Amino acid sequence: MIKKETNKDNFFERVYEIARLIPEGKVTSYGAIAKAIGATRSARMVGYAMNASHDMEDVPAHRVVNRKGLLSGKHHFEGTNLMQQLLENEGIKVIDNQIVDFEKYFWEPKIEI
Repeated sequence: MIKKETNKDNFFERVYEIARLIPEGKVTSYGAIAKAIGATRSARMVGYAMNASHDMEDVPAHRVVNRKGLLSGKHHFEGTNLMQQLLENEGIKVIDNQIVDFEKYFWEPKIEI
């Protein structure tokens, strides 16, 4: 469970805290992370946080996709298909930038109020 933080905490750090919890072989969405930190309408800001995390080896940004399972952030990774390759290395099948069986791999962050 993820404890809901107060507004005074750094938004990006709260996003990274959740991203670090995504299990290997699973993905979540920008919106699910936003909801988990109590900022339901801030999926785009979660995307900005993921884009800013690429120098942070402990933040698995490749496991965060859009609500339909599309690799919408792939252009922020080095190389043409790095995001896809990282996901496939974890056993997640991707075709045409779309996670196959998205529901099977989706991880819903839980919050504790």
